[in-house]
Amino acid sequence: MYKPIKRHKALQPVSREHHFGLLLSWKIRQGFKLNIEVKRIKAYTDWFWTHHLVPHFNFEEQYMFPILRNNHNLIKRAIKEHNRLQRLFTAIDKIERNLWLIEEELVAHIRFEERILFKEIQGNATKQQLEIIEQEHEKVITEEWQDQFWLKNLKHLNQ
Repeated sequence: MYKPIKRHKALQPVSREHHFGLLLSWKIRQGFKLNIEVKRIKAYTDWFWTHHLVPHFNFEEQYMFPILRNNHNLIKRAIKEHNRLQRLFTAIDKIERNLWLIEEELVAHIRFEERILFKEIQGNATKQQLEIIEQEHEKVITEEWQDQFWLKNLKHLNQ
């Protein structure tokens, strides 16, 4: 069992976004468990990719990763995983297979960033770098999705 990580307040919003990534993986699993059409799940993951993960990855790469420098092994790994996830999200064939891979690889990537990479970034960041992260993250805007297919079997409870 992992002990809760004490995250600097400047990094907390980025960590909170990771929570939504973990929820995405759960929603994919729920969608398959509930026999939801693959195209509905894919529509949601496409939207999530565009409105949440692309801005999130861009933010990390622009404001957080330079703290350790691009030639740092942990940064190389994170960028490699970002690129792999991009290929999975944007692929137009083998959709069901790719959704399962997204579900699995996104969780592993988030765990790596939370447990290893962010700890290293937090330990090396200057006060000024943390202030910039905090200021710039306030500019990130996200949107909500309407088709909550993952709640299919819970709707009867609200009636």
